[in-house]
Amino acid sequence: VNFSIWLVPSMQSFQNNFTPGPPRATKSAPTVFCFICGRQFGSKSIAIHEPQCLKKWHAENEKLPKSKRRAAPVKPDAVIGNDGEVDAVATNEVLWKNSQGLMVECEHCGRKFNEDRLSVHQRSCTAENPAKSVGRSRSKSQPKR
Repeated sequence: VNFSIWLVPSMQSFQNNFTPGPPRATKSAPTVFCFICGRQFGSKSIAIHEPQCLKKWHAENEKLPKSKRRAAPVKPDAVIGNDGEVDAVATNEVLWKNSQGLMVECEHCGRKFNEDRLSVHQRSCTAENPAKSVGRSRSKSQPKR
C-alpha cells in the first residue's frame, strides 16, 4: 500500500530530503597542536588556549630553582609549501616537535614529562627505585615486582 498519497505535499518533500540516521560530517574539523603542551585544539580554540598555556608555563617555571629555569618557549613559524600556502600538516609536525622538546627528563629513569607532571612522577620514581622505562623490556638482572 502506498501511503505517500495520503501525506500533505509539504510532508512529501520533507520525506524525500530526509536521510535516516545520525547527521554525517563530510570531514573532521582541522586541529592544531599547541606548541607548548602538545595538545590538539580546533583552529578557533587554539588562539584562546595558547596564551593561557604560556601563562601556566611561566607560573610553573617560576616555581623551579633559578638553576633549573628555562627560557620561555617561542612559537615556531608556519611552514609554507611550494604553492605559497601554509602547509598545515608540516606546520602541525613542527608544533608537535616543539612541544616535545619542552618536556623535562626525569633524572632517575630518563623518561620525559611536561614540566608540571614531573613532580608527580618523581613521587614514585627515586634514585633508589627508578621507574621502569616505557617500551623497553626488563633486563634479566632486574627481578619482577
